[in-house]
Amino acid sequence: MAEHPHAALIRRGYDAFNNGDMDTLRTMFSGDATHHSPGNHPLSGDFKGQDAIFDLYRRLFEETNGTVRAELLQLLVDGRGHVMSFHRATAERNGKRLDENAGIVFRIVGDKITDLDECTEDIDKVNAFWS
Repeated sequence: MAEHPHAALIRRGYDAFNNGDMDTLRTMFSGDATHHSPGNHPLSGDFKGQDAIFDLYRRLFEETNGTVRAELLQLLVDGRGHVMSFHRATAERNGKRLDENAGIVFRIVGDKITDLDECTEDIDKVNAFWS
């Protein structure tokens, strides 16, 4: 059976992110997309619109000297515009290492990502890493 188009979209998005290919990733987002990043640290919050989202991604790569990665483990699709991803998040920053399970609930309209709600295994560990 062929992979659902929404799963294929998210899989391509993970590949683009991990390769630092923001030009490709940008084509996958609606102009008014929102990325919700959990926690209480300088890179948490709601990032509305492509410019804000891609500034967040730029900062993630800068703060970690390009070490930030999200190894895709599994995708779940509902066929109604939602995809749940599960990944292993890793990064290094200021002598600290992040290595944890995380996920994102994606909302897709047509063939564009419109909303990303990030979830994390240990919010305190994420706050400590980014603070």
